[in-house]
Amino acid sequence: MTLREYTANFKTMLRVPLEVSPRLVWKILYNFAWRNLKNMRQFEKRQAKGEPFFPAFVMISVTESCNLACSGCWVSVGGKKSLSKAQLDGIITESKKKGSFFFGILGGEPLLYKGLFDIMEKHADCYFQLFTNGMLITDEVAMRMKKLGNITPLISIEGLKEESEKRRGGDEVYNKTLNGVRACKKAKLMFGAAASICKGNYNDLVNREYIELLAKEGVHYLWYYIYRPVGANPDPDNALSEDQILELRKFIVKQRLDAPLFLIDTYWDAKGNALCPAATGMSHHISPSGAVEFCPPLQMATDYINEDGSNLQELFEESKFLADLRTMTADGSRGCILLENPNKLAEFSEQYHAQDSSSRQTVLQEYRNMTPVAGHDQNGREIPEENVFYKIMKKKYFFGFGAYG
Repeated sequence: MTLREYTANFKTMLRVPLEVSPRLVWKILYNFAWRNLKNMRQFEKRQAKGEPFFPAFVMISVTESCNLACSGCWVSVGGKKSLSKAQLDGIITESKKKGSFFFGILGGEPLLYKGLFDIMEKHADCYFQLFTNGMLITDEVAMRMKKLGNITPLISIEGLKEESEKRRGGDEVYNKTLNGVRACKKAKLMFGAAASICKGNYNDLVNREYIELLAKEGVHYLWYYIYRPVGANPDPDNALSEDQILELRKFIVKQRLDAPLFLIDTYWDAKGNALCPAATGMSHHISPSGAVEFCPPLQMATDYINEDGSNLQELFEESKFLADLRTMTADGSRGCILLENPNKLAEFSEQYHAQDSSSRQTVLQEYRNMTPVAGHDQNGREIPEENVFYKIMKKKYFFGFGAYG
């Protein structure tokens, strides 16, 4: 890295203390950074010693309800399933007993879940990443999040104006989402933007101009995903090619040298080796039906939490389905089984008599009908991190935890 690049990184790091409310900065440092560090160390020790399993982080989809109907989304359109408040409270409580204080909160659209902020207020010692389309973030909602102090909104932007409305099935989606972004900036929150990169939005979103646009709007971090054509209306033709995935990786690595915001991915380690966070055991998912799932888009399960979520630890420790799925996916590839081998996933689910945890009850047939598409495991084409900061973070949090032998 050059002196100019170190200077650019320093300016990016300064954005949070300069732009975010001081009380929220403290919550970020203590609830998120410090407690996460301790949690990861505990997780590593459990894995190394072969102790009973519990993931480092739990992702929670609180409801299927959504105000959009995006193509390629795994959430059932019109689905009505939601966790009860007692279940949500129990999931968080049980996770805290294992040292886990960070949670990803998903939907549907989680801001449609009544009482969500009350639960987050009760667990003021935790930190929540709120995955949202941003359309419901008004000034009032943003100020409520500021008052709580333990939430970072991650706002999904799936393309510029034309692509957003095409993908997301709504009018003025892009502009309404930007209004949510601006409400977060006004409230001095730390917040991010997310994008599921596909052929349709690649040119819109994978470029320096888009990164600088987001930074000017106050966004502090950008999370790039790889599009997964799943759900009732998948669009496999929109999935990235191998070369596009490789170019996306190159772009992320290069932009990390001097980008005006933080660039996040969960697909590659410091050396550029592909990985699957669920295969490492780092994270698993609770669906709106209470199903304990491998990851959010994989909607098959054998285990369900009880009415107050108090059996969560027992389920994670004893689930043969999840344990064997971690082994099977890690043995087969370092990539995503949903992209690379959906038929194998269907066979595995049938073998373990897994249940469809969605409202539409067609997931198994969807997997049988899926066409394999390119994944991010491209052996021999690895691209290592160049930025020292990201290299250190990846080594600490994304080295596979022994999942790949």
